[in-house]
Amino acid sequence: MRRTSLAIAVLAAVAASYGLGRYNAHSQTGNKAGRHVLYYVDPMHPSYKSDKPGIAPDCGMPLVPVYAEDFGNAQPSSSLAELPAGAVAIDAATQQRMGIRVAPVEKDGATRTIRVIGRIVPEDTRVYRINSGLDGFIRETYNDSVGLLVKKDQKLASYYSPDVLSVASGFLAASERVPGAVGTDGNRTMPFPGAVSKQGVSSLQGYTDRLRNLGMSDVQIKRMADSRQLPESIDIVAPTDGFILSRNISPGQHFDHGMEFYRIADLSQVWVVAEIYERDAPYLRPGGLARITLKDEGRQLPARITDSLPQSEAGRGTVKLRLEADNPRFIFRPEMVVDVELPIRLPPAASVPLDALIDSGAHARVYVEHGEGIFEPREVETGWRFGERVEILRGVLPGERVVVEATFLVDSESRLKTPASGPAPVRAMGKPAGETEHLRAATQ
Repeated sequence: MRRTSLAIAVLAAVAASYGLGRYNAHSQTGNKAGRHVLYYVDPMHPSYKSDKPGIAPDCGMPLVPVYAEDFGNAQPSSSLAELPAGAVAIDAATQQRMGIRVAPVEKDGATRTIRVIGRIVPEDTRVYRINSGLDGFIRETYNDSVGLLVKKDQKLASYYSPDVLSVASGFLAASERVPGAVGTDGNRTMPFPGAVSKQGVSSLQGYTDRLRNLGMSDVQIKRMADSRQLPESIDIVAPTDGFILSRNISPGQHFDHGMEFYRIADLSQVWVVAEIYERDAPYLRPGGLARITLKDEGRQLPARITDSLPQSEAGRGTVKLRLEADNPRFIFRPEMVVDVELPIRLPPAASVPLDALIDSGAHARVYVEHGEGIFEPREVETGWRFGERVEILRGVLPGERVVVEATFLVDSESRLKTPASGPAPVRAMGKPAGETEHLRAATQ
């Protein structure tokens, strides 16, 4: 009996302690800031409700409590029924607690900078291809590696072809029939000085053009006219100062008519090809200035947008823009990657901070303040986006105030009250909203 009495006393003490703890905890919860929690919602999908705190099943964020005081204290004198569906009323204290901040819609023009990556390519008008005009074979090559800088008329290689000899012999014979064609000082006029007959000049000019067509340079033609001797081989010389981009010959190699020997580019001026979004292209005009930055050196050089039409990239929503840049000391090399800055002047337009926009892809909206803590969702049409601002083409007017911080919280509250998001929670007498929802789901 004594053991039984002792056991009963212990159980009674445990039960009393548990009840007292529950009562104290309930009292502290109820008295904390004097607020009563109606239910908890998913901050990203307010249609999900629960009668107890926890973690949202879809995004992993803590559930947000909805207080009865927020509904009772946020009823201003203006009627929400006069505003579109989804308008919410939030009192000043709640706004401060949630971190809500508003700012006016601004209308002004501004200079923005587009920053993209550019690629250096040679200008197509400054790329020279040296091709063969006949069949033959290569005798020698001279310091002609790819990437080397060569000077105009610098000898790159020599080749032999019997077809040149007959034309060269005719040239020497024609020059002898034209008095004064060969001067002791080596000076020449067009085509050669001392011509006394149109027939002789025409014949000499014809042989000269044929030699050029076969690949002989003007320097070698002049040297042959001065020496009065047939050349043993034909020289391949650089047509301009530039860099060798490609080399397709080697000593002893046989070549056919039309073969490309070298490709040489004059890099004193280069193109910079930059890829930009199509929406930015209308703001860039031919002749507009840009700035090129070398990544490794940090050096900046000016560039100019060319008159050529930007090339669209199918299916990518971008266009390739071409810029011209001077190349002092050949610091730009083909296929080099550089940073490009394109300043553009935007026309005056209404704009808001990017954080003010709720963009679902299909629709975009902002929340406009109507005074006394009322926020109205407003569908908007957007334009350009630069930095932290976005242009509003339609939906708001300059001077109207929109939510720019904690916008997603206001949006969650708005969707919670919007009929499209689902029926509002129906509270049963004496039961929390979450419990009523669970019971309704169970009965369905």
